[in-house]
Amino acid sequence: MSKDLKKKAVDMLLGGATLLSEPCPYCKGVRVMKDGNALCINCGREPDQKISEINSFSSDKPTLEKLEKKLSDLTDELTKEKSHEKQQLILKSINLLIETIEKLKR
Repeated sequence: MSKDLKKKAVDMLLGGATLLSEPCPYCKGVRVMKDGNALCINCGREPDQKISEINSFSSDKPTLEKLEKKLSDLTDELTKEKSHEKQQLILKSINLLIETIEKLKR
């Protein structure tokens, strides 16, 4: 790690950057992130895409809208269902949908 990279990383951290848990995709070094840009402290390289661009791809609106519509449909179905066993199955589906929606929104 060069002194210049170390100084830049310290400056970024003092300026509000955070350490990333994911290692550098090029050298597996430690990275810091600020304003959507991740800098590797070891090799100094940045990924081709900004983190914010990757996150915007994962929060694909049409997919989220479909999943949220399905969640609404299942909730309506749950309120009408009389069978306890079917209610349990619907609840499991609802829980899985909620987990998936949360992951896409991250």
